[in-house]
Amino acid sequence: MDWMLDPTSDEPLFRQIVRHFEECIFTGTYPPGSPLPTERLLAAQLQVNRSTITEAYAELRASGLIHSRQGSGTRVSEHLWGVAQRQPNWFAYTNGGTFIPTQPLVKRIREATARPGIIAFNGGEMNPELFPHHELQETMHTLPLTRLLGYLPPEGDPALRLSLCDYMREEHGIVATPDQILITSGAQQALHLITQCLLRPGDAIALEGPSYMYSLGVFPSAGLRLFRLPVDADGLEPEQVIQLYRKHKIKLVITNPTYQNPTGTVLSLKRRKRLLAICEEIRIPVIEDEAYGALRLDDAPPPLPTLVSLNKGNGLVVHIGSFSKTVAPGLRIGWVVAPPSVISRMADAKKEIDHGTSTLSQQLLTAYLQKADWRGHVQQLKTALTRRRDLMRQALSEHVGDKASWNHPKGGYSIWCQLKKPIADQDLIEKAIAHGVLFMPGTIYGAEPGFIRLSYACPAESEIVEGIRRLGRML
Repeated sequence: MDWMLDPTSDEPLFRQIVRHFEECIFTGTYPPGSPLPTERLLAAQLQVNRSTITEAYAELRASGLIHSRQGSGTRVSEHLWGVAQRQPNWFAYTNGGTFIPTQPLVKRIREATARPGIIAFNGGEMNPELFPHHELQETMHTLPLTRLLGYLPPEGDPALRLSLCDYMREEHGIVATPDQILITSGAQQALHLITQCLLRPGDAIALEGPSYMYSLGVFPSAGLRLFRLPVDADGLEPEQVIQLYRKHKIKLVITNPTYQNPTGTVLSLKRRKRLLAICEEIRIPVIEDEAYGALRLDDAPPPLPTLVSLNKGNGLVVHIGSFSKTVAPGLRIGWVVAPPSVISRMADAKKEIDHGTSTLSQQLLTAYLQKADWRGHVQQLKTALTRRRDLMRQALSEHVGDKASWNHPKGGYSIWCQLKKPIADQDLIEKAIAHGVLFMPGTIYGAEPGFIRLSYACPAESEIVEGIRRLGRML
């Protein structure tokens, strides 16, 4: 070990050790699952009493960063559920601020995506061949440039917010007024504003596990503690909310109830109602992410009511929507539906952050919703995604066979697979890159080892069968 203690520091020796290992874990020097030195060995290396190491390891275990098991020693935790990601000031400076760096494995996957010949099933966006290029191009030509070069109100273009009221009422049964809507630069900015305006560092929140939300740096960067709500075939288990509230005093619940990313599950109507009843009783809000709600595939049953519509305007639910999954991610248009007081607070923060979402994107989308056959585009998109899903499932049957099992999603972008034989993430990704195929390991989303997410929306349709063939050869 190159690092050494500073005996002249006022900071206790065990705290120096804790701080060092926190840094190594958060920056990926010690990846999830990697072994740590035994207490006896580390005490000898650092020339301290073994009790100092015992105290340091005890604090790291209490924070959830490491675990010890008889026979396998002490290792870095495979996940960060329940972890309060503390950052000493010097660590924050050397990392360019408080934002948690991207996980090394995710960086590796992103870098490999640009390699020639790679077939990428890892992305969370649709392939450009699915964009409404022609309709958006024609709509763009109708916009007068003189109206597009200034700021709009931080809440968003009034015309777009009015159009969203009509859209949500017709498509999702959501009754809202313009003063209950905030336009954001995509759904992820909405989540960032929630962390900055409604929560404090150290607060505990409940997420579905696994969940795309778990993979985002926005929550740990805000100093929040994440606690897992187990997910089964009917979505999250509402009764667990009560347990987490009693044990950790969670401040809110975040759920992706319809075609959940990455599992594809749909929260049942019974559980939707129960979740709302529980959260109303303990007086904590629900954040509803409906990114995929409009993407009901051709063989899916009728959509269930959204949480915000079930709540009937009682102010319990903050609803997040986006056009990134149905129109084009590059427009960066999302929105929040919430009580006016919440919208006002978030709009104030948004003005300080970016003076408002792009005027050009907002007015282009407003005109597109008013003039173009966007409903026809969404139906074509759903048909294309259905075809792609079926193509991938057939290819999995032919080329992966009994090496994995997978779900039959009724909406969204991806198939959730479980490998029959779990493989360490690092080995899995390096082998995949060598075979010219990419996907996302489930541990990125807080799942147990052995799961992967395959996006059928991300690659070109012509690449799906060959990509699954490569996956099968690799396995």
